[in-house]
Amino acid sequence: MAFKIITAEEAASLINHGDNIGLSGFTPAGTAKAVTHALAKRAEEFHNDGKPFQVGIFTGASTGDSCDGILARTKAIRYRAPYTTNKDFRTAVNNGEIAYNDIHLSQMAQEIRYGFMGKVNVAIIEACEVTEDGKIYLTAAGGISPTVCRLADKIVIELNSAHSKKMMGMHDVYELLDPPHRQAIPIFKPSDRIGKPYIEVDPKKIVGIVETNWPDEARGFSAADPITDQIGQNVADFLVNDIKRGIIPASFLPLQSGVGNIANAVLGALGSSPTIPPFEMYTEVLQDSVVDLIRKGRIKFGSTCSLTVTNECLDGIYEDMEFFRDKLVLRPSEISNNPEIVRRLGLISINTAIEADIYGNVNSTHIMGTKMMNGIGGSGDFTRGAYISIFTTPSTAKNGCISSFVPMVSHMDHSEHSVNIIISEFGVADLRGKSPKERALEIINNCVHPDYKGILMDYLALTDGKAQTPHKLNAALALHDTFLRKGDMRLIDWSEYLK
Repeated sequence: MAFKIITAEEAASLINHGDNIGLSGFTPAGTAKAVTHALAKRAEEFHNDGKPFQVGIFTGASTGDSCDGILARTKAIRYRAPYTTNKDFRTAVNNGEIAYNDIHLSQMAQEIRYGFMGKVNVAIIEACEVTEDGKIYLTAAGGISPTVCRLADKIVIELNSAHSKKMMGMHDVYELLDPPHRQAIPIFKPSDRIGKPYIEVDPKKIVGIVETNWPDEARGFSAADPITDQIGQNVADFLVNDIKRGIIPASFLPLQSGVGNIANAVLGALGSSPTIPPFEMYTEVLQDSVVDLIRKGRIKFGSTCSLTVTNECLDGIYEDMEFFRDKLVLRPSEISNNPEIVRRLGLISINTAIEADIYGNVNSTHIMGTKMMNGIGGSGDFTRGAYISIFTTPSTAKNGCISSFVPMVSHMDHSEHSVNIIISEFGVADLRGKSPKERALEIINNCVHPDYKGILMDYLALTDGKAQTPHKLNAALALHDTFLRKGDMRLIDWSEYLK
């Protein structure tokens, strides 16, 4: 059937106050842009007339400013899940204006299917092609698109010519059955394909095609610095040592890594190490540094949910698609992040911490325990099932006024039971096989900034030392309290907490 070509404004008019919208994309890659822009204008018009207009937003992960940003600024979002990175959205969440549900990315699609979040009224899906019989070919990300397309009452396609039709065939679309009918996911190596290269829907559900030419709102990362470079080298040195010890097979294991400066530094160090052989990645996002290592032959294959790359890098992939076609695959997020596959493949996971405590518990999401930064993302998906789970962090923040290592984390996302290795610019804390008291000394001696080593040892001295996990509970959050009152954790006075 021939689909109706409509404007972004006409598409937005199909969305009503109280609706839940399912979006394509994962990070700014592959997400809707034009219709959400128009939806923000629709919300403004309603608000100017004194009428309510807010919607629920279901996504794969973060989006671009044309979604999270503009909808937050126009107060058009009632509820949203999961992960986000937009500053204006973050401000609205921390001001209590948006009900934000921060869940593991692998669980998002299934929780929608289970009915935990209500029905999907409209799906807005970015595509590089759509056929008359209802085959939708996605662009630079998988996300939760298969699920929201199947469940939505209506589907709007943003047919984006900024993405090459060469992307057709790069996706491996596979949707899980729900319990009690779920079966094993038949992925045994990162390059395995188990699904179709497209989403297949009833064409009658596609209510319109919005033609766009809108590049992804990709962002680069700031240049490396000595701290991130040293963290990267420490990670590489640790993995090389584990290979030499026989803990990691000489052939190495697939890698998962997040995005950002530290991830770039880690991948750069791994890519240049003569001891680490060419390796595969099974991860949720790939950034420019991964693409570069694929070109150099240091990464053999990349399985991902999203090409979270700069537009220049993405254009380069499109230009060299014959080279990349057998070296990349894009999957839905519940497959790319699925703990079943993580455990089976024996992934080495590398993620970033906001803070860690002396016993190995990690906070990935909240500043000072209450203010959301971005969310847990996929770090929990990978950490729980990893062969080796690694968290990296600079030892301090705010020019040394905040220690990344504290007696007790102000918010816990990853418990000591899931965290194997913590790495800062000062060294490596290997927590494997160690008791809490042993972990505390390992972290303080190897990862903590010199300004805070004595402070944390003083904290241990406040405890009786007899407990399995020693704490002085009225002082456990004293460093956070000191920062909030005095602006510098180094100004801690333990005597204030000994009442």
